[in-house]
Amino acid sequence: MAASPAAGVSAQDAEKELRPKGHLTIENPNQLTAETAKKIYDGIADELAKAYAMAREATVEDYQSWRRLNVGPYLSATHGNRYVNNYANARAAGYGDLRPGERLAAGSVLAKDSFTVTAEGEVFAAALFLMEKLRPGTRPESGDWRYVMILPDGSYFGDTEGDNAALVAYCHTCHKNRASTDFLFQVPKRFRIKE
Repeated sequence: MAASPAAGVSAQDAEKELRPKGHLTIENPNQLTAETAKKIYDGIADELAKAYAMAREATVEDYQSWRRLNVGPYLSATHGNRYVNNYANARAAGYGDLRPGERLAAGSVLAKDSFTVTAEGEVFAAALFLMEKLRPGTRPESGDWRYVMILPDGSYFGDTEGDNAALVAYCHTCHKNRASTDFLFQVPKRFRIKE
């Protein structure tokens, strides 16, 4: 039985209140050493890739063969206290070296896979976060970025250019703080791969 909205609140407003305003956050994540995080990821990487592939999202097929931008998984508070890895396709080659005012080329895709580890040590696959640079002028209000979140069972949580767009609109709300560098955050310095 569906809950009815409170008196004086429209169904549309009630639905807005239920939408996440950001990532669901792991309140007490396990603080892993770099070696332990890498070992866990190495053990589940194939499982993650197979699960995300069920979404049939062509832009991230074989994303783990792309250039990896971090030396190992790191805890990302901005992605819900999940351990993440960053990958960039060949079109996004300049990602790590962007200067203010520069932009990545259309077709650039950045993928961030993730997993969680509870305080008790339980490991869970988590979402794949995707940014795809669209043709110039396609979506000027987002810097021509498409944001997608794929759940670890291969289902779409949302796609700013498709289903459940409102559920992932908060992605750009966060990324717009980096407008000068094409709306992109960088991998934390201590986790960056030295080139």
